[in-house]
Amino acid sequence: MSLSVIILAAGAGTRMRSLKPKVLHELAGLPMVEHVYNTSMALGANQVQVVYGHGGDLLKTQCQHFDVEWALQDQQLGTAHAVQQASPNISDDDVVLILYGDVPLIKSETLDALVKNISGNNISLLTVNLDDPTGYGRIVREADKVVAIVEHKDASDEVKTIQEVNTGILAVRAGYLNECLSKVDDNNVQGEYYLTDIISMAVKDGNEVITTQPEQCFEVEGVNDRRQLSRLERIHQREIAEKLLTDGIALADPNRIDVRGELNAGNDSFIDINCIFEGEVNLGTGVTIGAGCVIKDSTIACDCYIKPYSVIENAIIDKETEVGPFARIRPGTHLKENSRVGNFVEIKNTELGENSKASHLSYLGDSDIGKDVNIGAGTITCNYDGANKFRTVIKDGAFIGSDTQLVAPVTVGKNATIGAGSTITKDTEDDSLTLSRSAQRSIKGWERPKKK
Repeated sequence: MSLSVIILAAGAGTRMRSLKPKVLHELAGLPMVEHVYNTSMALGANQVQVVYGHGGDLLKTQCQHFDVEWALQDQQLGTAHAVQQASPNISDDDVVLILYGDVPLIKSETLDALVKNISGNNISLLTVNLDDPTGYGRIVREADKVVAIVEHKDASDEVKTIQEVNTGILAVRAGYLNECLSKVDDNNVQGEYYLTDIISMAVKDGNEVITTQPEQCFEVEGVNDRRQLSRLERIHQREIAEKLLTDGIALADPNRIDVRGELNAGNDSFIDINCIFEGEVNLGTGVTIGAGCVIKDSTIACDCYIKPYSVIENAIIDKETEVGPFARIRPGTHLKENSRVGNFVEIKNTELGENSKASHLSYLGDSDIGKDVNIGAGTITCNYDGANKFRTVIKDGAFIGSDTQLVAPVTVGKNATIGAGSTITKDTEDDSLTLSRSAQRSIKGWERPKKK
């Protein structure tokens, strides 16, 4: 059975009070429509079409990485009209799954069951029972079989007492769908072409409408305003938190974590409050993430300690490394095993070697730093001349005194020492002391003080 998906995303979403299309408003860091698209791809759909209208250029630009076909609904004349813009492009032998770009939390397991339920029938419908069904189309049954869907505005007082409602999500054989769509009219209170009308058509044609229900009601909740979006955000984050807890990760407070992408964590890791994870983040076992950290597209190995309020982006951090508090690790950085980066240190596009440390108040950009190096407070690599960037090399065992400026391109030799307050513009030799408080000079054979 070949599966095609139609995602309806043409609405303006006026209640969002926004200039951008409703489906582009983000939940967990992704546009709502992208959640629906990702779920479609997880189902193995061989074709996905997005029906667009309001703000179409912006939608297509922001979602240009989607592997989809775009179908324009120039006028919003109802759900049946929207589907009709895409359905002719689908093979009659396919099963069509109709989804909504503003229903972001629908689960692939629910949809898989819906599609499989179609079996030898022409149509399968997703319904849900609500304590308060106001505003929803009611599922009308006779002898437990679905005979119609009646929209709330068209419903009698008796029909309004029904709690089983239509979610709008359905699976239907493509050939039969197109046959029904050609018969739908706009003879209703709204003057629109309702997709729900094909249910009564199916019944008249002798088709049994098989229904499926989601495990959780929130799966089928649509978003019409920012309050509803905020509610679904917290539900989604709580679901993520529950999975992390189940997988053996300790959370200081499951209600105060935000995952805007994918977080993979080893057991016995601990995440303190108000941390944000973006993109793909991988944590090893025994990792501690302090309060208020923001981590994006990074890998942090086992037994690392990321202290509070550190920001890490596109970085690799090897095991038993400490970062922070208040450190900023920028893209292209690799902190090697047992290294230390302290408070108010910024590192970018730099490799910091094993057992090396920059404890406080430094900027290290475009640098290759060896092992067992000590970077004193206030040290900066001057990597940019206003037009081009250059690299700084600091070899194993070097000691960089406080308030040093290393003007790239420059190399500090192995086991070399740079005196505090120096500006280094030339390469320094191995095992030497270099000062530039006056004219720069090197003392060959100089021995560094040893602890008594």
